[in-house]
Amino acid sequence: MLSSDQLAALPSAPGVYQFKDAAGRVIYVGKAKSLRDRVRSYFLESRVADAKTDTLVREAVAVSTILVDNEREAMALENNLIKQLQPRFNVLLRDDKTYPYVKLTVQERYPRVYVTRRLKKDGALYFGPYFPGNLAHRIAHFIHRYFRVPSCTVDLTRPHARPCLEYYIHRCQGPCVPGLTTDERYARAARDVKLFLESRHGDLLQELRRRMMEASGEERFEEAASLRDLITTVEELDEKQKMAAAAGDDLDIFGYHQEGPLVSANLFHMRGGRVLDRREFFWEDQREFEPSEFFSSLLKQLYLDQQYIPAAIHIPVEFEDCALLEELLSEKRGRRVEILTPQRGPKRAFLELAEKNAALSFEQRFRIMKPSFRAILESLQESLGLPEAPQRIECFDISHLQGSDTVASMVVWENGNMKKSDYRKFLIRTVEGVDDFAAIGEVVGRRYRRLQEESKPLPGLILIDGGIGQLHAAAAALESLGIINQPLASIAKKEEILYVYGQEDEPIRLDPHSPVLHLIQRVRDESHRFAIQFHRRRRESQRLRSEVLQIPGVGEKTARRLLERFGSLEGIRAATEEELAQVVSRRLAALLRIHLAP
Repeated sequence: MLSSDQLAALPSAPGVYQFKDAAGRVIYVGKAKSLRDRVRSYFLESRVADAKTDTLVREAVAVSTILVDNEREAMALENNLIKQLQPRFNVLLRDDKTYPYVKLTVQERYPRVYVTRRLKKDGALYFGPYFPGNLAHRIAHFIHRYFRVPSCTVDLTRPHARPCLEYYIHRCQGPCVPGLTTDERYARAARDVKLFLESRHGDLLQELRRRMMEASGEERFEEAASLRDLITTVEELDEKQKMAAAAGDDLDIFGYHQEGPLVSANLFHMRGGRVLDRREFFWEDQREFEPSEFFSSLLKQLYLDQQYIPAAIHIPVEFEDCALLEELLSEKRGRRVEILTPQRGPKRAFLELAEKNAALSFEQRFRIMKPSFRAILESLQESLGLPEAPQRIECFDISHLQGSDTVASMVVWENGNMKKSDYRKFLIRTVEGVDDFAAIGEVVGRRYRRLQEESKPLPGLILIDGGIGQLHAAAAALESLGIINQPLASIAKKEEILYVYGQEDEPIRLDPHSPVLHLIQRVRDESHRFAIQFHRRRRESQRLRSEVLQIPGVGEKTARRLLERFGSLEGIRAATEEELAQVVSRRLAALLRIHLAP
């Protein structure tokens, strides 16, 4: 516990305080208008007792402070430190869902668009967040189709011999191959995309109409017709946005449900008068739950670092810092932001609806109610940032014993079930020694070269059992076949971290309770089991051949028949002479019994 001298030495200025335990770990971060008064209030005898604060006071042996100019700066710093230090006595944001942005890589010679869930200071422009999550993917597809600016992972710093499929289906200008486009034409398309993403539809339409008239005057009628269609599409989008804006303001609505230390919260995003999406949050460690403190911390962590702020936020309880947070968010948004607790009318009804959904989320999460297959697929699509929910997953794994007898397996998950009839086994032909990366590259290349030759569709998701190295090896094999923009991911065994190709710097850690993680683990584990089974059988086959081929009269065909019938050397040893005679001659059966007798 802190001494009276330590408390008296604290400054009375605004700032952030950090309680530390005996090991020097930060266990709580808070902010105050007067640091001395706020910290001393924890140790007053007149303080209303609660178990959480009592435990905090007992464990705190030191306090450090950071002075700032005002409460607003203190609130921003408090939020950053909580996210950075993750103190165990603070309410920590546990988010199962983040919303995607569209990224335009204007820093590249040939800008491209990507869907991402992480903002980085890399010189690119970010637009969003978009919800529901698939809206960002629909926007990216729109850009591919109408502006022909791709989302590929091809190295555009060097020339390539031929373009990929995206060029041939008119979704890319082909900057990877010299002569297919010009720097000027590509730069113009990138400028159009920027205007589109910035919602500067008026400027974009003006430029498109000018180019359409120019193309028509020069009798480039096909180009003029294409521009005319794009103008019509942009005009329709612009009209829809205006109608949505007129329909109502943007609003976020919170509800929660709590039992003991377990808490679930729901966040409804209402835009243009319609609920567009719902977000779920879960906590398992809120032993002394205090709703006002909880929502104060939750709103700070959600909105202070968020790019887009709604006009209004409705919450079920009021909290102390509400006016200050309103001021900060209003400044960030550039317009008035209200944080309200509705008491009656339609707004209160929406709040109650959010609370009912929070109770349902609580049931599904903590009472182990299995979500629907469709919900799992949609969550898989959203969690991995896939363009659509995959109906088929093909998963690869490598198995060997210290580099010998390396084999690979491919298992298939389709429409909710493992499809064993489509499983495949691979003998590694071109790799010597221990090289899982090269082995993965070989089998992925062989698999999808064959699909190309047979004109069969690719799966909704290719899953690799391994880390970033295996993921990149698979991607290189696909690119060598001209296959890009194929959904591809890997899962690292021990950490259970997911890497999605093109987003490797944004590893995904799904909640241990997540049905999506359980689905991916189920497919991965089946691939691992199948690979190990194949490897064991192959080793057993080689061991069997090495022994039985020494018996006079036993050749390769006989050894193969014995293995198929009895499965292993132990199976042959356990077989009676009569059982062996059903596969080989009686004379040879007698020789086998003598030679293999234990």
